[in-house]
Amino acid sequence: MIYIRCSILLNSARSIKDAAILLDGATIRALGPAASLDVPSGATIIDAAGLIAAPGYIDWQLNGGFGHDFTEKPGTIWDVAARLPEHGVTAFLPTVITAPLQAYANAQAVLRSGPPAGFRAAQPLGLHFEGPFLNPGKKGAHNPLHLRQPSLLETEHWSRKNGVWLVTLAPELPGAHALIGSLRQKGVLVSAGHSLATYQEALQAFNAGVTCATHLFNAMPPLDHRAPGLIAALLNTPGLTVGLIPDGIHVHPAMLALAWKHKGPKNIAIVTDAIAALGMPAGSYKLGDFNVTVDQVSVRLEDGTLAGSILPMDQAVRNMIKFTGCSLMQAVATASANVADMLGVKHKGYLRPGADADLILMDDSANIMTTFVRGEMAFSRL
Repeated sequence: MIYIRCSILLNSARSIKDAAILLDGATIRALGPAASLDVPSGATIIDAAGLIAAPGYIDWQLNGGFGHDFTEKPGTIWDVAARLPEHGVTAFLPTVITAPLQAYANAQAVLRSGPPAGFRAAQPLGLHFEGPFLNPGKKGAHNPLHLRQPSLLETEHWSRKNGVWLVTLAPELPGAHALIGSLRQKGVLVSAGHSLATYQEALQAFNAGVTCATHLFNAMPPLDHRAPGLIAALLNTPGLTVGLIPDGIHVHPAMLALAWKHKGPKNIAIVTDAIAALGMPAGSYKLGDFNVTVDQVSVRLEDGTLAGSILPMDQAVRNMIKFTGCSLMQAVATASANVADMLGVKHKGYLRPGADADLILMDDSANIMTTFVRGEMAFSRL
């Protein structure tokens, strides 16, 4: 067992000062004020005085990182997972973008084979397929040669049981509603994205089973007072969760603040949308089968189109505070509890007895000091 004493414990809507948390193997056994939580005999004691304990982050849109691209080489999921705890990420959805259908099956096979021996890193919960059922008019950095119409036959083996947790599609495409219903029956969440849906088409998609949106504002028509479209439908509909890329480039800080007013604090689940260039020097990298150019702040195709990001999750959390004025507790929730709630995961995203022992220790500027994944110390700079 591991007994951690910290200055503050953050847990969604509450905080505890001078707190302690007891890890029993891969789960949390107890937590509360340190004065009320005895140290069990033989427990390892970690003195985190001056630090804040919070749930580990969950990145539900991550295309790769540290020189590796999941669409091109899904076997590198484990290599990227080993580095993610540096940024507080304890679980993630490896994201495969628009590609030939075999690429999706390859990614499923990688998860099915399981991690390498001695794996101690962020946990890939399941796959996020961002494509290929996207609107060509809002393809972004996706290769139009691989875009397809929604198909029940081609997605026959896409299920939560087979490792697929989330699919992003354009709900206005012919056959999309039938596919949404089929995926939902198989436990797969469906997110609206890369879409030209009208306001009415968006509402119909929500009724059909779409419950979230991929990178709000990006790859969608801009807000228009006569043609409000998907963005307005998402902002106006309670309960729907929206993803946001808070790098200050994909979305202007003023628009992040607007989204916060409409969807915060419970229905924003931030993502990095990071690509292989995450954690790497400026240069040329892969995103699917496209070459992209990376400078110090952004990733772009040759024509200047934004193509994912190089945003680490800990910086994303700090940016949420800076851009929206939300509290540290609220910012942490957008990367943990809100994501867990969206995914329907009860054992992650919160610090509570019985949950997975996924937690971070950070300073009051949200810099990651130590990361635990299922009770194992996966990163520490202490």
